[in-house]
Amino acid sequence: ILPPKETPKEDEEEELALQQQSVVKTYEDMTLEELEENEDEFSEDDEAAIEMYRQKRLAEWKATQMKNVFGEVGEISGQDYVKEVNKAGDGIWVVLHLYKQGIPLCTLINQHLSALARKFPQTKFLKSISTTCIPNYPDRNLPTIFVYFEGEMKGQFIGPLVFGGMNLKVEELEWRLSETGAVKTDLEENPKKQIEDKLMSSIKSSLPTRKDNDSEDEDY
Repeated sequence: ILPPKETPKEDEEEELALQQQSVVKTYEDMTLEELEENEDEFSEDDEAAIEMYRQKRLAEWKATQMKNVFGEVGEISGQDYVKEVNKAGDGIWVVLHLYKQGIPLCTLINQHLSALARKFPQTKFLKSISTTCIPNYPDRNLPTIFVYFEGEMKGQFIGPLVFGGMNLKVEELEWRLSETGAVKTDLEENPKKQIEDKLMSSIKSSLPTRKDNDSEDEDY
């Protein structure tokens, strides 16, 4: 007498289902680079993994498109503040310059920001006439730069002394903004420090040496 044919146990079915879920989860946890590396291993039967791969590729494409939606300095008024700054969107850095016409340093910073907006299109650069954006904002505080991320202020630069006057270079402003996180600079160190180091070395070289001082004392 043949033994009765065994039917799959519920435990075995559950285990098989868990294994299948774990396979799907493995693909979910993969980075886009890992998915690309394993692209040849995809089979038509593994529809879930292929669909995840497509979704990740689509998400990457959308993210790339979002990173290139800026690229220039936009002009806003006080009415636009909440929409353009506080509600700029998830993962969006906002650099806002408050300025006034006729202030040379404000004009210089606007020029620098235009260059930086082209260099860092993933960051949202804005400018606004100070009193239009904030009523009665004092001119002595100009230029002013506010840095926001997802509606929260991450940095502020207020007044001409902070920027170092008309000698401000675009690289120095880029470094300042990178310290707040607004841009990802390729500069390795603060350009201002290089200038200061050169200045200090030139001052030291122009100072009389100890030997020269001794010889002058002997003359007296």
